[in-house]
Amino acid sequence: MATDRNSESGAGGRKRSSRRRSVPVGELVREASAQFRMATGTEAESVSALTPTEEGWELQVETVEVARIPDTTSVLASFQLWLNKDGDLIGYRRIRRYSRGQLDE
Repeated sequence: MATDRNSESGAGGRKRSSRRRSVPVGELVREASAQFRMATGTEAESVSALTPTEEGWELQVETVEVARIPDTTSVLASFQLWLNKDGDLIGYRRIRRYSRGQLDE
């Protein structure tokens, strides 16, 4: 495990880095999407925001809540997800519902 000057001693006298674990963004998004799907039964269609925080990561994902034909009339939702520094889903909430063809004002 890599350490730096800001490291703290962990269990057994080993050094523990105070920096965020280096996780490739693609892997982080894939894992977050899989955990979200397991928690909600809903597939994340896309990730519209990814922001590092002191506690880990914050994501915004878009999902299809009600699929309709034509799909331009489907109801989508935006969810805010919180991940810890290891990339584990620790919370989520729906922040918006909208029709697929609807634009933000």
